[in-house]
Amino acid sequence: MKWLLGICTLVCLNQAIAQTMTPILLEVDVGRESGVFSKSPVVQRAILLKPSVPSDTALLFYRGWSGIANIKSENDWKRNLNYLKNNTELFAQSGIALVVMDCPSDENKVAPGNKPLACNDDYRSSKQHADDVRKIIALLKEKYGINNFYVMGHSYGTVSSKWLAKNLGNEIQGSIHSASMTVANNYNRSYGSSVESFDMAALKAPVLNIHHGDDQCSHTPYSTVVAYSKSNLITVRGGEGTGDICGGTHLHSMAGREELATKAIIQWIKTRQVEAVVGS
Repeated sequence: MKWLLGICTLVCLNQAIAQTMTPILLEVDVGRESGVFSKSPVVQRAILLKPSVPSDTALLFYRGWSGIANIKSENDWKRNLNYLKNNTELFAQSGIALVVMDCPSDENKVAPGNKPLACNDDYRSSKQHADDVRKIIALLKEKYGINNFYVMGHSYGTVSSKWLAKNLGNEIQGSIHSASMTVANNYNRSYGSSVESFDMAALKAPVLNIHHGDDQCSHTPYSTVVAYSKSNLITVRGGEGTGDICGGTHLHSMAGREELATKAIIQWIKTRQVEAVVGS
């Protein structure tokens, strides 16, 4: 009987999620070409998780390492949402459309071992990156009636969230930086070096930082974020980390505190209220 109840609970949960959001593949031509012997249009892909309730707000999310979402269909959303992946219904119920962002097709290259070959700081810090994102924003405005935009990055994805926040300025309503990368990648400094001395004070729209107080990843020290944050830092406490200290099952990725962290992010988007500490 208990296992039947467990199956029912899982099925009902999946049905509830399906009713609160619909994944939609987005693809826009960014207006340039790539290729050596033959040219092809460069496209920017994303996945919109459209809430069933009316929404005028979207959160554009950039995943952690390798930073490349490799989106081929609308079914690729969950593996690219880091610790938000099991709490998407909370966003949907709050009327916030999650948008899983990828690198454009000319930057979407990964070598064996999950090592990126492109979409490094040269691209992420560029005005071109902001222009590519503007194409997605324009589509969301015109086709889905969304007019309020936030950008969020987790870990390596904060290279994008920080530079987009700077280069988009007041075109967005705010930016969220989770487990911010502030120390470059060991094997290639072109991944992360541009945010080692990034001026967070240069960001015009409101900013939220969220970080686990016991993050052990060498690329994302908590102390650095505390030093540049003011009253806009959510510190996550507790949980239980396992595996890679920079991975998705450790405190770096809010392990055991995913739902609390998600709720605190939603609260800030909706009310601008910062919950200084979540967890215990």
